[in-house]
Amino acid sequence: MEDANQSVTSEFHLVGLFSHSGSCHLLFFLVAAMFITDLLGNTVLLFLICTDSWLHTPMYFVLSQLSLFDVGFPLVTIPKMSANFLQVEGSISFGGCAAQIFCLTLMGVAEGILLAFMSYDRYVAVYHPLRYPVFMRRQMCLLMVGCSWMTSVLNASIQNSITLHLPYCASRMVDHFFCEVPALLKLSFPSKNWTASAYELALSISGVLSLMLPLSLIAISYGHVLRAVLRMRSENARHKVFTTCSSHITVVGLFYGAAVFMYMVLVAYHSPQQDNVVSLFYSLVTPMLNPLIYSLRNREVRMALVKVISRAGLRPKW
Repeated sequence: MEDANQSVTSEFHLVGLFSHSGSCHLLFFLVAAMFITDLLGNTVLLFLICTDSWLHTPMYFVLSQLSLFDVGFPLVTIPKMSANFLQVEGSISFGGCAAQIFCLTLMGVAEGILLAFMSYDRYVAVYHPLRYPVFMRRQMCLLMVGCSWMTSVLNASIQNSITLHLPYCASRMVDHFFCEVPALLKLSFPSKNWTASAYELALSISGVLSLMLPLSLIAISYGHVLRAVLRMRSENARHKVFTTCSSHITVVGLFYGAAVFMYMVLVAYHSPQQDNVVSLFYSLVTPMLNPLIYSLRNREVRMALVKVISRAGLRPKW
């Protein structure tokens, strides 16, 4: 291997999502269909939250931010992947790669923090229902969202700066369909000097903290929720709590399951094919499923959708 000069004129070459598969066109159209479904589902959910007064609650305010990120994730990755596939060319500029890393890290960290805040919202709703308006007042919601944005911008700036200053192989061939930190780490050879090793250590610490701190808050919140549920004598009350929390727990499992695999399992222990599948899962499949999960499990969202359809002159028999 030879060191390549780090300059803004250099390029990386993305291997692509379909290079390891024989049925490329079928998979491409499947990804395109999921991309369109994701944009439509999250746009509709955002529209419902903005227009229906019954959804102007702290939970749905945070959920609107989540939907915003779920629109952003595939917009950062899928159009470039599609263009490379259609043009049979997989190059991406140094600046384009930096932009992908920054945007994806920002949205990923912010979404993880928002999911933690949503678990706190569920904890307050179950454990302190009478004080919910005090704990989850508008100022607190704005503070939560602001903290998630500021923390994610800081983390993305650090990870972006460190990743793009690593020494890379001269070929710049990234075995992935977009620029992501674990894929670029495989392309680097940090063992040649202590500075690069320090870079990799800083990236690892940043990644672990970004995942473990919000996940710890989620675990603590739902630990208290579970304790409250076990004290309930009413079966209806338990069912109501389960219905309220199940959609959020499902989203947390989908998001953190993929994130832990990508960023906490050592790079040497997963193949490029596995990385592509997991990255596609959390950058497209999970964002596509989130609005379906929340709309199917929440009566308020379903009723808001019925009202919008009724205003349009279509009255479904639901």
